[in-house]
Amino acid sequence: MREHGYELEHIKTIYPEIQAEKLEDTIRPGLEWLMQRHKVPLMIDDSGLFIDSLGGFPGVYSSFVFKTIGCDGILKLMEGVRDRSARFECCIGFMVPGGEPHISKGVAEGSISTSKVGTGGFGYDPIFVPEGHSKTYAQFDIVEKNRMSHRGRAIARFLEELPRLLP
Repeated sequence: MREHGYELEHIKTIYPEIQAEKLEDTIRPGLEWLMQRHKVPLMIDDSGLFIDSLGGFPGVYSSFVFKTIGCDGILKLMEGVRDRSARFECCIGFMVPGGEPHISKGVAEGSISTSKVGTGGFGYDPIFVPEGHSKTYAQFDIVEKNRMSHRGRAIARFLEELPRLLP
């Protein structure tokens, strides 16, 4: 963010993260809880992988699901499934003291591969193929991935909106 004229400070703290169907609904309470304690402009994010044929699963539970069954477990759940469409979503929440929570969202459509491919990235990157490509996120270098990723899109949108959110 420094290259855009903004200085960030990482506040390492644990906060209650509610579980809900939509990422947006997990962000708002987290921002409000943190604002009560820190009273400075705050930014948090949450991301998830939503697989259409699994009813949006793992969705908001993506981190927990990755830690428990990982990519291999998702591929096992997808065995024999024809509709492999999926999307990554990222929501960036921002709030200033006395203000209301603001959420910038980025989405990357794609599909789930039939096997893990690639060594880059993290999490579900080896099984997610972004729309219009034949490679998984794990096969792209970080610069390429960030240009097309859900988080890259959310950050770009957030940076466009930020000037009008600041007091």
